[in-house]
Amino acid sequence: MDYKSAGVDIEAGYKSVELIKKSVAQTMRPEVLGGLGGFAGAFSLSKIKDMEDPILVSGTDGVGTKIKAAFIMDKHDTVGIDCVAMCVNDIACAGGEPLFFLDYIACGKNIPEKIAQIVAGVAEGCKQSEAALIGGETAEHPGLMPEDEYDLAGFAVGVVDRKDMITGENIKAGDTLIGIASSGIHSNGFSLIRKVFDMTKESLNTYYDELGATLGETLLTPTRIYVKALKAIKEASITVKGASHITGGGFYENIPRMLPEGTRASVKLDSFPRLPIFDLIQSKGGIADEMMYNTYNCGLGMVLAIDPADAQTVVSILEKAGEKAYIVGEVISGEKGVDLC
Repeated sequence: MDYKSAGVDIEAGYKSVELIKKSVAQTMRPEVLGGLGGFAGAFSLSKIKDMEDPILVSGTDGVGTKIKAAFIMDKHDTVGIDCVAMCVNDIACAGGEPLFFLDYIACGKNIPEKIAQIVAGVAEGCKQSEAALIGGETAEHPGLMPEDEYDLAGFAVGVVDRKDMITGENIKAGDTLIGIASSGIHSNGFSLIRKVFDMTKESLNTYYDELGATLGETLLTPTRIYVKALKAIKEASITVKGASHITGGGFYENIPRMLPEGTRASVKLDSFPRLPIFDLIQSKGGIADEMMYNTYNCGLGMVLAIDPADAQTVVSILEKAGEKAYIVGEVISGEKGVDLC
């Protein structure tokens, strides 16, 4: 009897590490100390010593049941981007710069080539957010998980000078709300999607004219990362008063999270395009409007609160940064919440 016969292949683990080295190397920053394979990832804080009052900000998340589509399609190179995005976008909402990221993959069986695809996606997300991938863990769980399945989660740490933190405390009635377009469903609401559509290879390979792609390709479109977009606004010396990452809970739960008491968001639904996938989900599932906006981003991955004098400038900055941005409403006085009109 040995460990391999019990279901854990140590040699496969070694091969996985070899296969991911190139992807990980592409995410390195000067602050990273040591190489891949140490017991702990080391990151120098020398760069932040010039900040007046450096604050560490962190985020942790997973991909959720979106990975079910990856299993069925046997496509594993994008879910890693989702995992990074869910963490670093939260850090960006606080005004932070992501510094480093760590991932955790639990699998029923370590198939090195599959693990390498997953980590390649994680590395791509790190490159997009300029975070270093300084460590991670792949845990083989025979008997606990099916051999062809895995789960993916991650953790990011960033930094922001206290004076540059986005807190929402200075938001007031009259401020402008700017929405930044999402790339699709991102990584929320897939449990409902799996009730609306048959999650089979045939169903996911079905082409929809309104999507311009197959259902599976659309569902696996990776989450948009907004770190560089918010950085561009900061570099233009414009203050972002509040930022809301539209994740699980949609508009109704997430937008109020940036608002101080006594203020309310008024969002005009005709001010931005709703992506076709959301119309398809709603029509196929017979889902009420309120439930759609309480579950999905419906086309906006992030909403910012900006002084109205800066609104048009911010839209221009975001567009130059490669984003699609829209003035989607304003802050009004009232009980904290959201009006969709």
